[in-house]
Amino acid sequence: MTEKMEQIYQEVMKKLEPVFRETEAISLYNTEKVLSAFRKHALSAFHFAPSNGYGYGDPGREKLEEIWADVFHAEAALVRPQFVSGTHALATVLLALLDRGDTLVSAAGAPYDTMQSVIGISGDAPHNLKSRGVNYREAPLRGETYDLDAIREAVDETTKLVLIQRSRGYMDRKALFPEDIRKIIAAVKEKNPETICFVDNCYGEFTCREEPIELGADITAGSLIKNAGGGMAPTGGYICGRADLVDRCAQELTAPGLGGEMGSYAASYRPFFQGLFMAPHITRQAVMGAEFAAEVFSRLGFHVSPEPGHLRSDLITAIELDSEKNMCLFAEAIQSWSPVDSNAKPIPGPMPGYTDPILMAAGTFVQGSTIEISADGPVRPPYTMYLQGSLTFEHAVLAVMGAAEKILKEKNA
Repeated sequence: MTEKMEQIYQEVMKKLEPVFRETEAISLYNTEKVLSAFRKHALSAFHFAPSNGYGYGDPGREKLEEIWADVFHAEAALVRPQFVSGTHALATVLLALLDRGDTLVSAAGAPYDTMQSVIGISGDAPHNLKSRGVNYREAPLRGETYDLDAIREAVDETTKLVLIQRSRGYMDRKALFPEDIRKIIAAVKEKNPETICFVDNCYGEFTCREEPIELGADITAGSLIKNAGGGMAPTGGYICGRADLVDRCAQELTAPGLGGEMGSYAASYRPFFQGLFMAPHITRQAVMGAEFAAEVFSRLGFHVSPEPGHLRSDLITAIELDSEKNMCLFAEAIQSWSPVDSNAKPIPGPMPGYTDPILMAAGTFVQGSTIEISADGPVRPPYTMYLQGSLTFEHAVLAVMGAAEKILKEKNA
């Protein structure tokens, strides 16, 4: 680390000390919540055992979902390695709960790129919601945040489900805090009490004390290779909430009539339990890394969002790098400071579910795991890279400082 970088590091650490203390309190609270659920439901090493075939009466699967429902204050949970991604879990909810003629409303502008393919806003993926006859509306943003009046206007007697995306995704908007989610749900229920409020919780688990079901959501879903898997879950996703809604999702995941009673896993369930146990701590590491990155790149003159020095409700830091060249330098640095595939060179390319070329740096132990440090973004103005994750804060520091040094060196060349 150069003398200038060392000075930046010391100044950043001193400035961020107050918010780091706040994240410690949140992590302690959530760790106690998770540990209490493990103790209450008497987790045993017996529950780590693999299963096979149909998976009838699988004690590991059943115990995992029992604990998960408790931690997330839900009536029921569906926690399965058979979910291939967070998008798969989210899509399962939408496909299970929406029928021809129903109306879906997105409460905070357009949803994440891959969800646009599921809905049919972009692309022409077969069997998307629009092709199935589901109507779609968006409540436009007001500046960088949601608009309660627009949400009330979008919701009417035909609205079956409202999608509330907690994280910013690739949008220039703020992530939603618990109080925001509570206000949105109240506005929706005021217009139509029967509307299902569905929170996309990806990147949001354990960043705050409250989870979506506690805030009035009917159902929520996310990925196990983000926050909730604690960097240990090798795959999978979850859905939890009202028991009747979760059951319908289980019927969609497996087959009508089979539901959640089936589904085996031939590897040990231990990483899923251990990942959930570690999740509050690992999430704190990632949040601290996000704060550090925002402060460093803000000092270098780049626009970052959210601004550093405040609590967060997701892991993502958006850094506007002003050029494709800077995007590539940033990605190269993050990749080179990764423990896996550090010699690889990221280049923009097509990815399923995205309309623009995507630049991605992800030298992760679990492929695509965004609780581990990674950076990606669509190659389009203002050339924003979205940085997320880090299993350890120390790794985030090294990778972020490496990226800053690489860009500065190119600028001064």
